[in-house]
Parts: sequence; structure tokens; C-alpha cells
Amino acid sequence: MAKRNAIVTGGTRGIGHAIAIALKEAGCTVAATYHGNDEAAKAFHEETGVAVFKWDVGDYDACKAGVAEIEKAHGPTDILVNNAGVTRDGFFHKMTPAQWREVIRADLDSVFNMTHQVFPGMRERGFGRIINISSINGQKGQMGQTNYSAAKAGMIGFTRALAQEGAFKGVTVNAVAPGYIATDMVAKLDETVLQKIVAQIPVGRLGEAEEIARCVAFLADDAAGFITGSVLTVNGGQYIAA
Repeated sequence: MAKRNAIVTGGTRGIGHAIAIALKEAGCTVAATYHGNDEAAKAFHEETGVAVFKWDVGDYDACKAGVAEIEKAHGPTDILVNNAGVTRDGFFHKMTPAQWREVIRADLDSVFNMTHQVFPGMRERGFGRIINISSINGQKGQMGQTNYSAAKAGMIGFTRALAQEGAFKGVTVNAVAPGYIATDMVAKLDETVLQKIVAQIPVGRLGEAEEIARCVAFLADDAAGFITGSVLTVNGGQYIAA
């Protein structure tokens, strides 16, 4: 991979942590954003040397100021990975408007907020890689996650539409849809629930964050310029997407 500047949202923990490391190892200058956990961000920076920046990606003006700060330090953004997200699970008939809004804001609005900052520059320079981290549950839906499933499905629609706008300017837009990955979020599940999930995965295990990161690094590479508007499904065979 040519030396490129990359931003990974939610890049200090879980899948984002692995993505940031993979892009750094591929030769990129990486900036990782985060919102809440200062302790984890500090530990991540000390471990990896990757620069960290704190703001709420659900806030458009904060994204505008944050990206400007990163680009002042690193230069124009070549690669954007929209990874940040939250869950606020609950059955729909009990779901509060706040639970709905928080997930849509963090998981879907953030994709617009961040991409809007970098897409014009990518078009002007004739190169860009936008990679959106969706989910198996954005493809198939999941009981108790109407908010999360809607947001992650929205990311896929966003990907397919923007890909058509960026293609002739050298900007690719793709999505990665992970299945159940061994992260802190999944570790919080009840052991009985976790066993039931693993039983539904044909390969017989949870995925690793590094497996998602390798997919992102592949799509971010200069050599992946003929791939755009695609959804790379990485779920161990749990859901076969057409």
C-alpha cells in the first residue's frame, strides 16, 4: 500500500483498534477517534503510537472541527473507516425514543457527518477509500435490535449510493459486515446466549477483530480500485448474503 493518511472512528477499542493497527502496519499514518473512554484511548496510544482524537461523531460540527485538526497534523485524508457505533438493545414495543435516536445518531448519522468532511477532497485529488463497518444484523435483522439493524442497513444503502458518485473520481466506497466477533461488546453477553450464537456459526467459533481488520486493509489498498459499492460479508457462514 502506498503511504496514505487514514482516519478510523471508534478506533481505540475492539474492531476499530485492530483496524487502526492493520492500517498502520500497511504503512498508513493513522488517526483514531473516540468519544468516551479516556483510559482506553491512552492505553491504545501508548501501545500503538497511533494519534488519538476525542469527539462525538454524532455531532456534525464536532466532526468538521476534528477532521480539520487531524488534517492539519497529518495532511489530507485518503482513507476513512466509519467504525464507531453503539447498541441500545430492547424489544421494539418497549424501546424508547432515546434508545432509537442514540443508535441512529452514533451509528448512521456519524457516517454522513464524517464522510461529508473528506469526500470533496478525495474527489478533487482523484483518490479515496471509504469503508463502512456495518453488521450481519444490518443484513438479516435481529430481534431486539430494530434500532441497530436499521442503522447498519442504512450504512449499506449509503455505501451503494455514494459508490456511484465517487467511482469516476477514483473514490471507492465499500462496507464490511462482520458477524459475531470476540470483542468486549460480545463478551458482555450471557454465556448461555453466547453458546447459542456460536452454535449458529458454521465455522464453530466467534470471529477475531484482526480478521475484520485484514478485510479493511485489503479494501483500503490502492490495488482495490475496481471494488466499489460492495458489502464484504465476514461472519463464518452464519448468514449467506446474495
